[in-house]
Amino acid sequence: MRKISVIGSTGSIGTQTLEVVRENKDIEIAALCCGRNINLLEKQIREFKPRLAVTENEKDAARLKESIADLSGIEIMHGMEGLITAATLEEVSVVVTAIVGMIGIEPTIAAINAGKDIALANKETLVTAGHIIMPLAKEKNVKILPVDSEHSAIFQCISGSRKADGTDNEISRLLITASGGPFRGRKREELLDVTVEDALKHPNWSMGHKITIDSATLVNKGLEVIEARHLFNVVPEKIEVVVQPQSIIHSMVEFADGAVMAQLGTPDMKLPIQYALYYPERRFLPGERLDFTKMSGIVIDKPDRETFKGLDEAYRALKEGGAMTTIFNAANEFAVGCFLNKRIKFLQIYDMIEYAMSNVKNIASPDVGEILMKQKETEEVLKKGFDL
Repeated sequence: MRKISVIGSTGSIGTQTLEVVRENKDIEIAALCCGRNINLLEKQIREFKPRLAVTENEKDAARLKESIADLSGIEIMHGMEGLITAATLEEVSVVVTAIVGMIGIEPTIAAINAGKDIALANKETLVTAGHIIMPLAKEKNVKILPVDSEHSAIFQCISGSRKADGTDNEISRLLITASGGPFRGRKREELLDVTVEDALKHPNWSMGHKITIDSATLVNKGLEVIEARHLFNVVPEKIEVVVQPQSIIHSMVEFADGAVMAQLGTPDMKLPIQYALYYPERRFLPGERLDFTKMSGIVIDKPDRETFKGLDEAYRALKEGGAMTTIFNAANEFAVGCFLNKRIKFLQIYDMIEYAMSNVKNIASPDVGEILMKQKETEEVLKKGFDL
């Protein structure tokens, strides 16, 4: 029986992780953590009976404790202390980091220090602190198992093409695929007045609101490029983004001899989640299979980087290094929040990212405290610069 903690259990990845657990009777939930959706968290507690549940704030923790008073043996905590406790429970072997935002950094570091393998779905952890996370994981002999469909695809391709001594073959390119989002094919002038509702209509994937907006701006692909740089130790010049609108090819790896390996499948996040939980074992997963006889053709195209500037902004942040990837990420987080709350227009997301990257001072090799400080500084600069 393997025991896991799910940090972000009420979000898209968290709920799909629990779907995988329902299908596999040899996984037990030790801890569930959420933000503010305590009604769903209560339902999850009653089904999975964790020994620890964590909410964002003390008030919600008190409400939750009262609502599950009929249950015994379940501890309720809140805030960062609760997240770190969930990430370091002695009996836990894998921590699923499915929480959105930079709040995921500290629990991930705590889990690694405690010797836990990480099923990583929190982009911000590597985007802002990859220079800390990857060396620490190596030092502690901890596996970082990507849950993102694109990084899981690359991980699977590399794992399937290792040398006899277990080392990786030389990689020429990583090809990260993008669906193109809901606005694929549109030009800048056609995006001037798109609504939040328009941006949330992703053609292929069912995801949380923040990541869906990131997909629409192509910032999501930029974040994935930064993640891939750290996960696979590949220089940015060897990481390329291509558009594959059917979301059948989840990513590809080109090796030194010109061979290209790709991981294909239906767009179902449960596949990379289950693969991370059971790596290197592959188990049966219910669901639709690809029918190649019904495929009319796989489309591969270049992203429109002039219209969707999030990708180039990410490469710039990666090139400048230091805290610039934190500034890029923090600016995007803040801007997407403003867009979702209908305080700015869609294209202003790019304006805010560019403004922050030009007006917040970079620092080399930031520690965790400096990373969190740069996040706050970025938000303050944007509030002042855009009168928010």
